[in-house]
Amino acid sequence: MRDLYESQRAMRNMRKAAMQRGVVAILDVGTSKIACLVLRFDGPERFTDADGIGSMAGQSSFRVIGAATTRSRGVRFGEVDAMQETERAIRTAVNAAQKMANVRVDHVIACLSGARPRSYGLDGALDIAGGTVTEQDIAQVMANCDVPDYGADRDVLHAQPVNFALDHRSGMADPRGQIGNKLTTDMHMLTVDSVALQNLYFCIKRCDLELAGLASSAYVSGVSSLVEDEQELGSACIDLGGGSTGISVFMKKHMIYADAVRMGGDHVTSDISMGLQVPMATAERIKTFYGGVVATGMDDREMIEIGGDTGDWEHDRRTVSRAELIGIMRPRVEEILEEVRARLDAAGFEHLPSQQIVLTGGASQIPGLDGLASKILGSQVRLGRPLRVQGLPQAATGPAFSGAVGLTLFAANPQDEWWDFEIPADKSSSRSFKRAVKWFKDNW
Repeated sequence: MRDLYESQRAMRNMRKAAMQRGVVAILDVGTSKIACLVLRFDGPERFTDADGIGSMAGQSSFRVIGAATTRSRGVRFGEVDAMQETERAIRTAVNAAQKMANVRVDHVIACLSGARPRSYGLDGALDIAGGTVTEQDIAQVMANCDVPDYGADRDVLHAQPVNFALDHRSGMADPRGQIGNKLTTDMHMLTVDSVALQNLYFCIKRCDLELAGLASSAYVSGVSSLVEDEQELGSACIDLGGGSTGISVFMKKHMIYADAVRMGGDHVTSDISMGLQVPMATAERIKTFYGGVVATGMDDREMIEIGGDTGDWEHDRRTVSRAELIGIMRPRVEEILEEVRARLDAAGFEHLPSQQIVLTGGASQIPGLDGLASKILGSQVRLGRPLRVQGLPQAATGPAFSGAVGLTLFAANPQDEWWDFEIPADKSSSRSFKRAVKWFKDNW
C-alpha cells in the first residue's frame, strides 16, 4: 500500500511539473481506438482575445492543441494484450497529435478500461485536538480508514473521500477550517488488476513517455458525459466501448461505485462476422451503416449488399435483409445490457434519489439502443455526449471520445485523492503491528 501511495504521489508531482511547463498529453488506450489529445495549460486570460468570448466556467485553464486517433492494436477487453503492437499504435497516435500541436510531449495522463475494477466503501473517524480541522486532520482521518485486504495482485487506482461529517453535520465537501470535535469520512476506493496496470505502464515507458497520471475510463466518461445535476443527484454512466463496458455511479459529484463488463461493440461485430461469414472489417462497416436493434416492418424489405472480394462472384453478391442483421445484433446487445443491469442492482442503484442512466461510448451509437436500454435497465435513459472542450476538433466530439475528453477535465481539475495529502509516516507500521497483535490474540 505504501509504495503505491508513493508512486501515485510521484505521478501527481509529475503532473504538476508538466502543467508548469504547459503541455501534457492525454492518452485513451481502448480496444478499438487509441486517442491522443495534446493539452496546453495557460490560464483563461490567453483565449479571451483570440476567441472573442470569455472562457467557460471550470474549463478555462487548458485548450486542446493537437488530436489524433488510430486503430487500436494489441488491446483486448481494454487491457494490453500484445505489447509491441500496442506500442506501435500509441507511438502513431502520439506522433500525429504532436505534429498537429507542433510541440514535443513528454508526459501523458492515461486511462484504462477493463482490468476488472472492484469498488469498496471505507470509513474512518478522528477526534480533533485543536477544535479546527486542518489539512493534517484530513490526512489522518483518511489514514484511519480501515482498508480491506483486497489481494496482493491488485492495486488501488482511485481513493477519493466522497463525504465528510463533522460532529452531526454530514454531507460536507471540504471541512478544512471548520470547527468541531469529531471528524468522520467516507472514502470510495477502486482497485484493479495490477498486471493490467503494469502492462500499460511499461507500454507507455517503451514509447519514451512519462506517466503523469492514471484514471479509470468508467470514471472519466462519467465526468464528461453527466451534467452537473446528474452528478449531484445520483446517476449511472454506462460507457459502451469496443472491448469492455464501463459502469460508474455518481452521487454528490463523486464517483461512489465503478465496475466493468467484459463485452462491448467488438463482440457485436464478431457476431455479425460469424453470422454472415464476412471478415471483421466488412462486418464493422455493415454494423456502422445498417445496424440497429429494433426491427420494423420495413426492415424485411430493405436488402443490404454484403459485398466482398473473395473472387467467388456468387458469394460476393450476397444480400441480407436488415431484419436479419438486427436479429444477429440484438441478442448480444441485450446480453451486455442485462449484465450491466445485474451490476447496477448489486451496487444498490435503485436506492438513489434520481435514477438517470446515461449511455455513452462508441457502441452507444447503435440506432434504437436508448429504447432497448430503457426497457432492460428500467429507468430514464439518455444518450450522452462529452462536454465541449476548448479547441477540440469536430471529429472528436462524439460519444466515442467521452473517455478522452473526461480525462482532459480530470487532468485540469482532479478531485482530491488520498495521495494528495501527507499521510503520517507512522501510520502503516502501527496498522501492521495492530494486525500482528490481533493475530497473536486470536491464535494463542
